[in-house]
Amino acid sequence: MSENIFIGGGGDGYAAPQVLLLDKANRHGLIAGATGTGKTVTLQIMAEGFSAAGVPVFLSDVKGDLSGLAVSGSPDFKLHAPFMSRAETIGLDLQYDSFPVTFWDLFGENGHPIRATVAEMGPLLLSRLMDLTDVQEGVLNVAFRVADEEGLPLLDLKDLQALLVWVGQNAKDLSLRYGNVAASSIGAIQRQLLVLENQGGGALFGEPALDLADMMRLRDGRGEINILAADQLMGSPRLYATFLLWLLSELFEELPEVGNPDKPKLVFFFDEAHLLFDGAPKALVDKVEQVARLIRSKGVGVYFVTQNPADIPDDVLGQLGNRVQHALRAFTAKDRKELKSAAETYRDNPAFDTADAIQQVGTGEAVTSFLDRKGIPLIVERTLIRPPSSQLGPIDKPTRTAIMNGSDMAGKYDKTLDRESAFEILSKRADAAAKEAEAAEAEEDRLEAEEREFKAARRYDGGRSGRSTSRTSSSGGFGDALASVVAKELKGTTGRRIVRGILGGLFKGR
Repeated sequence: MSENIFIGGGGDGYAAPQVLLLDKANRHGLIAGATGTGKTVTLQIMAEGFSAAGVPVFLSDVKGDLSGLAVSGSPDFKLHAPFMSRAETIGLDLQYDSFPVTFWDLFGENGHPIRATVAEMGPLLLSRLMDLTDVQEGVLNVAFRVADEEGLPLLDLKDLQALLVWVGQNAKDLSLRYGNVAASSIGAIQRQLLVLENQGGGALFGEPALDLADMMRLRDGRGEINILAADQLMGSPRLYATFLLWLLSELFEELPEVGNPDKPKLVFFFDEAHLLFDGAPKALVDKVEQVARLIRSKGVGVYFVTQNPADIPDDVLGQLGNRVQHALRAFTAKDRKELKSAAETYRDNPAFDTADAIQQVGTGEAVTSFLDRKGIPLIVERTLIRPPSSQLGPIDKPTRTAIMNGSDMAGKYDKTLDRESAFEILSKRADAAAKEAEAAEAEEDRLEAEEREFKAARRYDGGRSGRSTSRTSSSGGFGDALASVVAKELKGTTGRRIVRGILGGLFKGR
């Protein structure tokens, strides 16, 4: 029989334990509720429960509050007395404790750097990240195909930028093979890459890329809690959502099938989940639904954290078996409609009206429904959420720094690697092509000089043969003149630009 994660007390007097079964935890879940209703504390106590049960956790810390998981709570805390009273009410022997934590940060400031390569991100997610049109996404797919065929590793943004220049130079040939590759589309993608770089997105791409095994560690039998510092990242919400979706996709692709394990291999909390679906194309939503449906067989539980269940598409919402619903407000007709819709997703409890309960629960209280042993949702209960064992609220900077310095990950990802990839390869090819062009120019100059010297050395003797020679020379002189004009044009600035442009075709196969 699997262990349980104690969430709180429900029923009359809040004495009935409300538990999340570990062997059903990979059936995914939802934490929802308006701002200030206690979602963050619920996320914190669930992370504690999974860690204590030996399950690694990944979560994003949007407000900085979840860093308190790394240190123990204290009787000196101002809410100690209310916490102890709540623990007594729900039958919990509250013991303060800390948990193993690793801090991560895309920008490398409040955690260990975390990176992915451009190739790993792929054209679909990059298109979402840059908000490309369908036509622009098609051109980006062509670029990735060319990178594969030409053996051009795409590791960081400068690799992708160099590749797009190459594609633009060879657009005519590529259009014959893959369809229209318009210069305007390439220009639009390059501008969006510049915007992404200015927003700090360049920090995400590069090596060493994240090793997923580093997020699935145990420490003294407890699951590592991986906390992504997302307060700064939330300034670029599309980057935040795309990164988390990439991480989820990597887990889906790399982890082996495990069927129905006694407990998850990893639990993934997706905070501010609405950012994933706002304006997302159908192809991306379909991908999320596919991942949510299939990743549970790989032992990964996904928990979406958002304000309103309506933020989650119905096809995805239907995959979420374990639910904690904090209070929703119903000030408008739309709010009331969404409240009713949220209430209808639960099994009714004859003791109360679910919609009324969702409106009435206070801070630290929720309506909950978890899966039973057979995987069937239990009836909804009003539940008093247990207090956390770790510190409620953020830790200070020196404590965070000390934890980072003492981590196994210290130094592993800190230094960026810049091995030979598309940028370096294309630069070498361009240099070689430029040298060939210069050699060709020098040879043309030499031949032209010899021709001038030869013509200058000729003498006109005035005879018939001379007239015949003159006519021949005049006839040949037109070709000479044309060649001379072309040579002079190619030697000019414009000519050199043309030569280097058309020599892009010579890169192929080099």
